[in-house]
Amino acid sequence: MSRLVSIIGHKNAGKTTLVAALARDLKRQRHTVGTIKHSTHPVDVDRQGTDSWRHFHEGLADGVVVASPELRVAFERKRDEAGPEELAQRYFADLDVVLVEGFKTAPLPKIEIWRRDVAKAPLYTPGAPNAGEWIAILCDDPRFHAPCRVLHFTDTMWLNVLTALILDRGKTPGSAPA
Repeated sequence: MSRLVSIIGHKNAGKTTLVAALARDLKRQRHTVGTIKHSTHPVDVDRQGTDSWRHFHEGLADGVVVASPELRVAFERKRDEAGPEELAQRYFADLDVVLVEGFKTAPLPKIEIWRRDVAKAPLYTPGAPNAGEWIAILCDDPRFHAPCRVLHFTDTMWLNVLTALILDRGKTPGSAPA
């Protein structure tokens, strides 16, 4: 059963770069890894006029799967927003780890990336009802402290520490946050 962790941060803080680094390191450790990217705006992942676009848009199919020997892509027509746990169970139930980029308000263990040149303060708020969901904050401010694990880009082992935290404290779908 998968372990889920949400990677959060302000816009342009480096969330996607961190997800890619964590996925690469977990794969190096021989774990199976899936990623889910949350978007608050419509996503266009297909080009108008291609066969797959025509299947979905002209045929108005409820679902389309494009399959090749190396890649499989599914398009679904849904009017509701599925949460990260539902998506992980549907698409990645057989993987070891699912890294979720975004879904800030979902009740998942969180790793925040914060850079001072992007935002004055992290998203983490000590008195917030969900403050206990943070398992780590990766930042560039050597003076920043929080009750959760705080790692700095200058720490030599921050990637190893984060992957260990994911494996130890990641949420199993259907369970309470770690």
